[in-house]
Amino acid sequence: MLIGYARTSTTEQEAGLEAQLRDLTLAGCEQVFSEQVSSVAPRAELEAALKFARRGDTLVVTKLDRLARSVGKAWEVVEALEAKGAGLRILSLGGDTVDTRSATGKLILTVFAGFAQFEREMMLERQREGIAKAKGEGKYRGRKPTARAKADEARRLHAEGKTVSEVAKSLGIGRASVYRALETQGSTPDLSEVQTRGADAR
Repeated sequence: MLIGYARTSTTEQEAGLEAQLRDLTLAGCEQVFSEQVSSVAPRAELEAALKFARRGDTLVVTKLDRLARSVGKAWEVVEALEAKGAGLRILSLGGDTVDTRSATGKLILTVFAGFAQFEREMMLERQREGIAKAKGEGKYRGRKPTARAKADEARRLHAEGKTVSEVAKSLGIGRASVYRALETQGSTPDLSEVQTRGADAR
């Protein structure tokens, strides 16, 4: 039985997933598992596909990077399949296939996985160089803090003795946001601050 697995990252378009599902169906997959998740995050549907596989089955993916980002991760999947008597097939250039049931297929997989890992590492290296350059030019600001991170920081600053107004000014948020953060944790601003808030409201 051919078992398909399709994946796109959470940032990729839905069309990419639909194209994989179409190709897997055309390849003859009777059961297809799909998900939108990063390749480095837990992949519940891939685990489900591996669990579903039985002796004689073949897991099919359209491209190697849909399955793994490194040689090690690719071989983890291959070994899990081989332990169950199943194989892996990768639909690739020009409709050809790479099937790990053969020695040639295993060799090709190793080469492809090596190139995929190299490409990924080069991309990350370029990204790090870009960030370093931006920092040197004073243009890099990093990711904006999430609402939760700001709330945590507000509680920390208040615990250090800063007033609600000081915390709000430091974080660039409203006083009401600071009060909500403190109430979530169970902290209560001192009476003078509550009175000041009431005076501001009037």
